[in-house]
Amino acid sequence: MKHPGVASAMRDADSAKSNSGGALRDEVHNSVDHYFDNMDQEFVTDLHRLVMSEVEATLLANVMRRTGNNQCKAAVMLGLNRGTLRARLKQYGLI
Repeated sequence: MKHPGVASAMRDADSAKSNSGGALRDEVHNSVDHYFDNMDQEFVTDLHRLVMSEVEATLLANVMRRTGNNQCKAAVMLGLNRGTLRARLKQYGLI
């Protein structure tokens, strides 16, 4: 038997996914398609690392800008430990 709160949370998550996650997923899908279309049959290697670094760096820069460069607020927004956030910001040259 499912707990009523769990069912409600699942509906809320599905609703949020369809309202925002789907649009983000569509944008990623279109960007990856565009990337492949511009490769002119060139063989691609290490695509996962490339995409993850591009997405993560862009996400971190955007969240930092939206939080006024407040690392504590950004860490909460991202669901990261502040130390992890600082390490990633340094990795991408954002601090």
